[in-house]
Amino acid sequence: MKIIINGIGVAGPALGYWLTKAGHEVLLVEEAPRLRAGGYIIDFWGIGYDIAEEMGLIGEIRRLGYQVREVRFVGRDGRKRGGFDVTVFGRMTHDRFTSVPRSDVSATIYRAIEGKVEAIFGDSVAGIDEHDKGVRVTFDHAPSCDADLVIGADGLHSRVRRLAFGADSEFITSLGYHVAAFEVEGYRPRDELVYVSHGLPGRQVSRFAMRDDKTLFLFVFRDEYMCGGEPKSILCEAFAGSGWEWPQIERELARTSDLYFDTVSQVRMDRWTRGRTALVGDAAACVSLMAGEGTGPAIAEAYILAGGLHSSGGDFRAAFARYEQRSMPFLRRKQSSAANFASSFASKTSFGIALRSVLTELMRVPSIAELFIGRDLRDDIELPDYEIARS
Repeated sequence: MKIIINGIGVAGPALGYWLTKAGHEVLLVEEAPRLRAGGYIIDFWGIGYDIAEEMGLIGEIRRLGYQVREVRFVGRDGRKRGGFDVTVFGRMTHDRFTSVPRSDVSATIYRAIEGKVEAIFGDSVAGIDEHDKGVRVTFDHAPSCDADLVIGADGLHSRVRRLAFGADSEFITSLGYHVAAFEVEGYRPRDELVYVSHGLPGRQVSRFAMRDDKTLFLFVFRDEYMCGGEPKSILCEAFAGSGWEWPQIERELARTSDLYFDTVSQVRMDRWTRGRTALVGDAAACVSLMAGEGTGPAIAEAYILAGGLHSSGGDFRAAFARYEQRSMPFLRRKQSSAANFASSFASKTSFGIALRSVLTELMRVPSIAELFIGRDLRDDIELPDYEIARS
């Protein structure tokens, strides 16, 4: 089949990888003019790690990743108030764990199929007209073409989802937070392989020292701290008087030209497929960054969808049904876990922040760490053994 995938993030290239192995003709379309860079760092383990290893990519992902040693919570004066040793994650996952920029995972998967699939950057699917034998697809810039299937892998604000299913307001649920991130060069101090966070009621700002003398800043804050204006002004007002390194961070924020800013939201749908159109990754079931693992499930969805299409003998409707049946319960559990975990990023009260500091110190005890996070580090889904994984 000829299959058009809108979106070159993580799910799109992962799906393209498996579809290409199965012999399908794939066209990848990406609205951005090039592969996206920046964003935030994700923890990579579990089901996504297993599939990336099957794809032969885990070595490169680990090379690009960071083996973080510590998560440290600090007060207004910069002194440590809590945190934990991240080796607890490595112990629980048998060292199958790394922290890596999401854009590096995307780029690694894309390079595995670069030159094997057609890719168009700076464009997007603009119209989907289904007919008896396929679908006519129009684009913002490229000439229209016919295909057998259209896949929306274009993220939280998916255009394919709007075209095939309806407005964002029908499916996007805010968790009550906003997030922002940016990178700078030459920031001091640097705490190598330590994720440093300063929490205030309803807000948290964090930094992480990256390679090439770069530092990543991540902001999470409750929606009640939103005000009018553009993103930089919103952040400056929300974090004014924060103490710690805020005056220095504010100066770096003023200079940056590449600021990621968005709501912390989930996509909740009863169906991910309609006719010859399907959704995958964040377009289908964004779990939000609060899950800490949205990339892994997106890779799993891509594998399950591609494997189902390959084993269905051309019956895409049957493949779509199996894809939803296998993936939806797993993603709904991830969404529920993320929603419950959200308050740990930006507790409403000073007492909540202090309590988090105490509880994280207790994670030094293995049995307590297992109680707190053991369940979330186990992906309760069994992957089908598709033929394409063995070829």
